[in-house]
Amino acid sequence: MANILVFAETNNEKVKPVAYEILGKLNGHSVDVACIGNMDSDSSAMLAKHGAENIHKISGSGLEKYSPEGYSNSLKSLIDSKSYDYVFTGATSMGKDFFPRLAGAFNSGCASDVVNFVFEGDDFSGTKPMFAGKALTKVSFSDAKPRFVTIRPNALGMPDNENAKGGAVADANAEAGNIRAAIKEIIKGASEKVDLTEANIIVSGGRAMKNAENFKILDELADVIGATVGASRAAVDSGYAPHSMQVGQTGKTVAPSLYIACGISGAIQHLAGMRTSKVIVAINTDPDAPIFTKADYGIVGDLFKVVPILKEEFKALLS
Repeated sequence: MANILVFAETNNEKVKPVAYEILGKLNGHSVDVACIGNMDSDSSAMLAKHGAENIHKISGSGLEKYSPEGYSNSLKSLIDSKSYDYVFTGATSMGKDFFPRLAGAFNSGCASDVVNFVFEGDDFSGTKPMFAGKALTKVSFSDAKPRFVTIRPNALGMPDNENAKGGAVADANAEAGNIRAAIKEIIKGASEKVDLTEANIIVSGGRAMKNAENFKILDELADVIGATVGASRAAVDSGYAPHSMQVGQTGKTVAPSLYIACGISGAIQHLAGMRTSKVIVAINTDPDAPIFTKADYGIVGDLFKVVPILKEEFKALLS
C-alpha cells in the first residue's frame, strides 16, 4: 500500500473539488492531504470523509501569496519529513505551474494531466490524452520516489462512496525560501461563476454568435442550469469574448459532465479542449459540421431560436 500525499488547492478557504476526486480514487491507500494557507472546517470535514488520514495546513513566511518557488520549497520540506511515495494534485493552472518544479527538486518524474489511473500494488499506471486528444497513452514511473501526478479536474468524477478516515488537522510551519520572482498582486475576476476548468456544466459560443452582446443569451441559459460560459477560438479572435473564456488547444482544457456547443463548427483545436466531456450537445445550422461527429446529441437549427427554447424548458424542469 503506497504512502500518498494529495496537495489540496484552496480558493477563499474552500478546497477545490479535484482533491475530493483524487481521494475517492485512492481508496485503499494511506493518504494524507496538505494545503498552504487557511482551510475552513467544512473542507477539512469533507477531506476526512473521503479518506484523508492527516491534514497538514502549511503556513510560514513568504507563503501569504502564491509563488512556484515558495510553494515548491515549503511542500518539499513536508514530503522529505514524511517519505511519501506519490504526490498528487489537480492539473489546474497552479498545479501545472509548480508541480514540475517540485518534481525537479527531487529529480523525479511528473505525470501531467492524467484522466484516469490504477494502482497494482504500489505501482502506478495512468492514462493521459496525447496529440490534442486524438490518442490516449499509458504512463508509468521507473525513477526514484517520490513520484508526482497532476489530475485533470472533473475527469475522475466525485466519489460515490465515503471512505471516512481520521482527518486529524495539524499545523505545519515551513519557509518559502529564496523567491526570485514574486507575485505582487492577484486581481480577482469580475465573474462569480466557477472557472471553466472546474465547471460541471459549460455552455460555449462560436463565431456564429455574431457579436459580444449576443453572448447574453448564453449567460441567461447558464444562469438557469448553473453553468459557466465558454467560447471557441474563432469567437475570441473575433473579439466576442475574452481569452479567459476560450476552450480549446490554445485555451482551456475542460471535462464537464455536460458541454453545450452553440454555433461551434468543431475544429480539431476546439475538440482538443473539450472532447473528454461526459455528454456533448451541439447546436448548429450546418448538418455536416464536424462537431456533430463528437456530439451525443445534435440539434440542427438556429442557435438564436434553439437556445431560448432550451432555457425555458430547463427552467420548467428545474422549477
